[in-house]
Amino acid sequence: MISIAFTGGGTGGHIYPGLAVASWIKKNYPCRIFWIGSSKGMDRAILEDAGIEFFGIPSGKFRRYFSLKNFSDAFKVIAGFFAARRILKREKPSLLFSKGGFVSVPPCAAAKSLKIPVFSHESDYSPGLATRINTRFAEKIFLPYAESQAFFQGAEREKTCVSGNPIRPDFEAADSDKGRAFLGLGREERLLLVLGGSQGSREINTLVGDCLSELTKYYTVIHQTGEGQELKPAIRYKPYSYFRDELPHIIAAAELVLCRSGAGTIWECNSLSKPMILVPLGGQGSRGDQLENAKHFSETGAAISFSGDSAALAALIASLADDPERRKSMAEARISESNAAEFIAKEIIAKIEENK
Repeated sequence: MISIAFTGGGTGGHIYPGLAVASWIKKNYPCRIFWIGSSKGMDRAILEDAGIEFFGIPSGKFRRYFSLKNFSDAFKVIAGFFAARRILKREKPSLLFSKGGFVSVPPCAAAKSLKIPVFSHESDYSPGLATRINTRFAEKIFLPYAESQAFFQGAEREKTCVSGNPIRPDFEAADSDKGRAFLGLGREERLLLVLGGSQGSREINTLVGDCLSELTKYYTVIHQTGEGQELKPAIRYKPYSYFRDELPHIIAAAELVLCRSGAGTIWECNSLSKPMILVPLGGQGSRGDQLENAKHFSETGAAISFSGDSAALAALIASLADDPERRKSMAEARISESNAAEFIAKEIIAKIEENK
């Protein structure tokens, strides 16, 4: 049977879009799919829960700033290359699809050394360091926006293809009633959903905690805080450490979403026509990708990029709560109507069939 390898990880934002592509392939093309990811962290749990065969490798992080960890991580990257090469040589996939993240570089390099075709996808407005490195190994690079092609030149640009960002198939079946049932809330409750990403956000948690009494005047606040960061439940406030399969239904039930501007989250919320307030991660914790994502979504009218204190946040949410026309216009500002998962999956299958 034909095998297709996937790689990527480190965060849910690098895994869930890849799972969307894998899901479409599994439903429409007879093959075996396996995933090469980090032997540490959340990768294995997410993928095995999704029924995907998983192989873990050592992984080192690529940093754009000086750190002594860069030296030790260099050895992890080398070890990851040889571990990935052994897996690929043994499993003999017809193609490797990379969803990015630092763990994806060794498998892409290993696949190139074994003459296995490599396709890669970048979720953010501009390519991250891992994607820039993987460009050397990839035959095709899928991008979320036409504007993203400007970051590539010459032969590299010839490899690019605008696809949009893959959305998990669960979002096609998102049901607000199921979300409200999970939360134990009635249809009349107005919901503000707060998402800090798969690992939570101390910045967002602090902002919300400091103005919670103002927010609950308008909304029942549903808050994904991250593990170990839970705030105390209160009237019209429900904190959760992490949402899993129920997340699409909860987003569908929300009137407004306050979140980081990681590509996966904002594309998923936009697919369900949710107005968003984005608090992009900046500083040393980011290469600036979330700032770019937030700027792009703000310019289209689908979101508001926010940087300010809790008082300013409370005032912004109050103004949106009292302005249904503004919320409607934001909800209607859809970024893409295309099915990126299907588009990418068909490109993968076409390449495999071409090489038979």
